[in-house]
Amino acid sequence: MASTNPKTYEQSPAHKVAFLGLGVMGYPMAGHLHLAGHSVTVYNRTAAKSLAFCSEYAGSKHGTTPQAAVQDADIVFCCVGNDDDLRSVVLGNDGAFAGMKKGAILVDHTTASANVARELYAAAKAAGLHFVDAPVSGGQAGAQNGLLTVMCGGDQAAFDAAQATGIAFSRAFTRMGEAGAGQLTKMVNQICIAGLVQGLAEAIAFGQKAGLDMNLVLDVIGKGAAQSWQLDNRGKTMVADKFDFGFAVDWMRKDLGLLLDEAKRNGARLPVTALVDQFYADVQAMGGQRWDTSSLLKRLR
Repeated sequence: MASTNPKTYEQSPAHKVAFLGLGVMGYPMAGHLHLAGHSVTVYNRTAAKSLAFCSEYAGSKHGTTPQAAVQDADIVFCCVGNDDDLRSVVLGNDGAFAGMKKGAILVDHTTASANVARELYAAAKAAGLHFVDAPVSGGQAGAQNGLLTVMCGGDQAAFDAAQATGIAFSRAFTRMGEAGAGQLTKMVNQICIAGLVQGLAEAIAFGQKAGLDMNLVLDVIGKGAAQSWQLDNRGKTMVADKFDFGFAVDWMRKDLGLLLDEAKRNGARLPVTALVDQFYADVQAMGGQRWDTSSLLKRLR
C-alpha cells in the first residue's frame, strides 16, 4: 500500500471486522484495519481482488459472498459504487444483513443517497442490527494514507462502538446526526468542491490569457484569502494540463446528481452547482469521464 504519510495507529481493542468492496478506496481502507491489528475478512464482486488482498495482508480472509464474509464480525465496513450496488451487497439471501450476528454494526462508506441510508437503517433495526451511513472525503490519497474525513449518520451508541475502529483509516470520524446525516454532509462537501474547482479553473484560464506565470501566481495567492485544498493540491497540475489521476468526473457527476435530487426534495436552490454539473457533462462529452475533477479547466481552453 503506497503511502507518503505513514499512519500511526491508536491503541484500541482488536475486533473481527469485514470489509465489502475493495475498489480504489476500500482496498487501502481495509488494509489499514489489518495493520491496526483487527482480524479482517474481505469481499469483492471480483474475487481476484479479495485474493490479492489476502496475499498482501497475511492472515486476512475472504468470503465468497457478503453473507459469508460477515460471519461473526463485530463491525462490517462497506464501500461500493452507488445505491443499487449498496443494496446488492447488504440485502437479500447473500447480503450482509443475512449473515451478521445480532447487534453487529454495518458502517457504509459509499457516497449514496440519504434515502437509501434511511432505508437500510430501518432494515437493520428491524433485523436487530445497526447501520451507520459514513461517506468519506479525502480521495484515494486520503484512503492510502489513512487520513480520510468520515461524516456519519445514525444512532449515537452504534457510532460510538465503531469510531475507535474506523479511526484506523481516518483523521476525523464524526457523527453529524441521525440516519442520513452523513450523506447530507457529504453533499454539502461536494457543493463546496464544485464551486471551488470551477472558480480555480476560471482563475487559471484568465491568468494564462493575461500572460502571467501561473505557478508563481498560485504560490502568491495561496498565502492569502484564495488559499484552499483545491488550489494547493490541484492548481499546478491544472496549469500543467495533467488530469489522469484523482477523483473522476463520472464519480463527481454521480455525487452531484444525488445532491441535486435531494435539493429538489428539500427546496434548496443550487444554481451554481447545477451549472457546474452541466460543465462536467461537457467534460464527459470531451472524453474526460475518468479525468480528475480539476479537468473543468479543459473546457475553458
